[in-house]
Amino acid sequence: MTSFSDLNLSKSLLRALEDIGFEQSTPIQEKAFPVIMSGKDVVGIAQTGTGKTFAYLLPVLRQHTYSEERHPRVLILVPTRELVMQVVGEIEKLSKYMTIRVAGIYGASNINTQKQQVYDGLDILVATPGRLIDLTLSRAVQFNLIKKLIIDEVDEMLNLGFRPQLIQILEKLPAKRQNILFSATLSEEVDDMIRKYFSSPQFVELVSRGTPLDKIIQQAYEVPNFYTKINLLKWMLHNDKELSKVLLFVKNKKIADDIELQLGEFSEEVGIIHSNKSQPHRFNAVKQFQNGTYRVLIATDVIARGLDLTDVSHVINFDFPKEAETYIHRIGRTGRADKNGTAISFVTLKDLIPLGKTEELMKKEIELFDLPEAVEISAELISEEIPVTRDKNLAKQKKLSAPTGAFHEKKAKNKKVQLGGKRRQEKMKRLEDKYRKKRGF
Repeated sequence: MTSFSDLNLSKSLLRALEDIGFEQSTPIQEKAFPVIMSGKDVVGIAQTGTGKTFAYLLPVLRQHTYSEERHPRVLILVPTRELVMQVVGEIEKLSKYMTIRVAGIYGASNINTQKQQVYDGLDILVATPGRLIDLTLSRAVQFNLIKKLIIDEVDEMLNLGFRPQLIQILEKLPAKRQNILFSATLSEEVDDMIRKYFSSPQFVELVSRGTPLDKIIQQAYEVPNFYTKINLLKWMLHNDKELSKVLLFVKNKKIADDIELQLGEFSEEVGIIHSNKSQPHRFNAVKQFQNGTYRVLIATDVIARGLDLTDVSHVINFDFPKEAETYIHRIGRTGRADKNGTAISFVTLKDLIPLGKTEELMKKEIELFDLPEAVEISAELISEEIPVTRDKNLAKQKKLSAPTGAFHEKKAKNKKVQLGGKRRQEKMKRLEDKYRKKRGF
């Protein structure tokens, strides 16, 4: 690693970094700094925990000049309100010895208060796309002075359905600006956006997509259903004292609430965050997890994305993710800052294909364990686990009516044969059989 003093940083930034206790830059910070300083459009690809936020903030703050203009010159877009607050906090820490006006705006909060913050004058605006559009419609925010646009966690922003707002913002910004994009993964949708709105961007990629961090031990348990997962989780919390700071990922809000209810005996050690929880509740849960009051934080991908959670000892995938990139992003929460970490996944039969694809992407096999003998295998199923049976005799038949008017047989070339569904099912069945055989399920 390179010392921050070796980068072309101002004395005020170096003093702020010293106060924070940071001396060495991370690889993504070292690689991105000169490229962003050059003024070129930049696309940065790096996993969680690699220092992406400082990678774009340090050069942007290094180039900052004093201004009395009311409208912002730097716009930073992020997907969630938690990430807004986090980025604003990092800017405030880094600009401790500088004169910089910064504010964060996001939904589900008083828009009039935010209008006043913007009206008072800003250098840097950090925002979620939806609330930013609201403020531009009322003309509280104007884009005519924007010199730098930064889009952080763009893949998650698109996953959340912010594409229309992003396009609307991109088309309103001044043509002459520097575009900086950071993401953990590059999807086709992201590629399309880069091609259309970026000018000959330079790519800064820390590691190839799908490469796991070497400091993370990866394990998995074969678990048949929800309640057996609960039994395994309770057994682990009772018997493994090394599970000191656990980030538990789930697939949706209902599962998160159900797990919290089932872990009643650990209620004082368990926090939960998802979009149905109030903002104060979510901030408090993260704070309690950070200071060690909560041993476990239950989270959905949407809310956890971008949160800077330090010293996470274990990541547990209560629900194995469908996308390999999501798995890699999740496990990157542990094994940070030269510390080792452990990622544990609960795997059902339905997870065989995602598990196999994740291993192929990483070029690494996840060690699979049988359930400990002390863990009870439950026969109880939740609604989504109950097999669906259909009685063909009850299927309604469509009534046929005689055609009226002229009728012409379609030409052969215009006849469509729908084979995609069947072919896809056959392909998925072959994949499932392949991974089932490989794993001995």
